Amino acid sequence: MPKITILSVALSAFVLSAVIPFMEISESHLFNPEWPSHARLHEAWQLIENAAISILAFILVWKGIAPRLGIVLGLILSTSFLIAWLAGPIYGGSMVHSDGTEFTIGGISVVVVGVAVIAGLLLLGWRALSRRPVASK
Repeated sequence: MPKITILSVALSAFVLSAVIPFMEISESHLFNPEWPSHARLHEAWQLIENAAISILAFILVWKGIAPRLGIVLGLILSTSFLIAWLAGPIYGGSMVHSDGTEFTIGGISVVVVGVAVIAGLLLLGWRALSRRPVASK
């Protein structure tokens, strides 16, 4: 298994199952009193679902069960976030927190940059996997 394939899916799983929940299980998101309870339910659901899918993706790659599927799952999770960010003006979505803060690099959200990097690494992992010789039976 190419190292970039394993590392890209591992990074994606770590970010989605540990880093993002660490940041969002807070007053700015999950416990934000300004959010309707229904929105908080969707936030909890998203955190659990993304963590579970990303851990499954890692297992599929790590154990060699279905590495391409693992990468695809990682790409679905990362690109769906990027699409939601790009579509934000349509539905009023934003990376600006309720208190008006936003963490940026060069005017772009740190999270957007990070997720775009993860998506790029996943694509490199796919490419490395695709270049690997197919084992004969």
